[in-house]
Amino acid sequence: MTSNTLNELIAEGVRGRYILVRSDLNVPLDGSTVTDDGRIKASLPVLAKLTDAGARVIVTAHLGRPKGAPEAKFSLKPAVDRLAELAGFPVTLAADTVGDSAKESAAALQDGAVLVLENVRFDARETSKDDAERGAFAAELVALTGTNGAYVDDAFGAVHRKHASVYDVATLLPSYLGDLVHTEVEVLRKLTADTQRPYVVVLGGSKVSDKLAVIDNLLGKADTILVGGGMLFTFLAAAGHNVAASLLEKDQIPVVQDYLKRAADAGTEFVVPTDVVVAEKFAADAAFETVPADAIESSSFGAQGIGLDIGPDSAAAFAARIAGAKTVFWNGPMGVFEFESFAAGTRAVAKALTETAAFTVVGGGDSAAAVRTLGFADDQFGHISTGGGASLEYLEGKDLPGLTVLGR
Repeated sequence: MTSNTLNELIAEGVRGRYILVRSDLNVPLDGSTVTDDGRIKASLPVLAKLTDAGARVIVTAHLGRPKGAPEAKFSLKPAVDRLAELAGFPVTLAADTVGDSAKESAAALQDGAVLVLENVRFDARETSKDDAERGAFAAELVALTGTNGAYVDDAFGAVHRKHASVYDVATLLPSYLGDLVHTEVEVLRKLTADTQRPYVVVLGGSKVSDKLAVIDNLLGKADTILVGGGMLFTFLAAAGHNVAASLLEKDQIPVVQDYLKRAADAGTEFVVPTDVVVAEKFAADAAFETVPADAIESSSFGAQGIGLDIGPDSAAAFAARIAGAKTVFWNGPMGVFEFESFAAGTRAVAKALTETAAFTVVGGGDSAAAVRTLGFADDQFGHISTGGGASLEYLEGKDLPGLTVLGR
């Protein structure tokens, strides 16, 4: 079964029709300032296609994790303000999701204009485990589109959620795959089927437990897995090394030891850093030094030392592996890139991805934020995913509800 495409919807004719679009406006904020507008920019092409064709577009989106009720800090207003600045079409924000403001604003919507509903997670039914509750909310969203509406899913970052605005609305309206989601799926397929090898995967981030399922699914598929970030210390501990006060998931040590044993038989090589940048404390201005990865406690800070980045030798070794690859997937920073003293490892990996001839995919989330924070441009990489969690679950081999309901 294949899903209908956005181009097919536009070919049918959308002028004057209400089109409900699930977009991804879940962007990081500093107060009311958007600090990374990558997802907003990624949502623009589909909205522009529809408005150019004369559609009346109603956008649903979420931001953060409110607890089923309005919270000012999770309002979509900063994201919508930024969307309006970037857009070549009128953009307004309703004060609620399916209340009086949404109904009145939808009724007044003109051809070629966009109405964004307030954070759908302000309604507890959006994320309910109860099918009837989600269905009731979805029906109210669909009612805003009148008698000739359609639904477009363009929020890859949410397709792994069985939520009302992602899953249930697609069962109530003629539904179409947005261009962004289509591109994401095609890119991720290159990482799971007929992958060009050598295939190098770079995994970082704070916890190895967050990556267990994807590691398990990559054994035998990836040629090399480069391990950085906070999760590297569990790998070091699994090899019998003391990691001082560094982040450590003791309960995952046996799991990692099992992966290390199985990897050799599967033909996958784990590469763990040989040197680590150790700090006196977790702070931007902390004193730090580089030590061998198997001698972290020998730093000047002793048992109080905290590993906050991979060392320069490891960064160079990782870059060499990336240079020799034909496909590279990266998810998770190598260190605390938000602190300049501990950003070198992440910067080295990002730079290596921009210089290799391989097909490169940056797996969304913190990795996407890192490359932009460190001054790299999106077009320097083969693809920057808009969905960190969704990307990982796809690589884990899971069925993603938002894709399943669209026949993907």
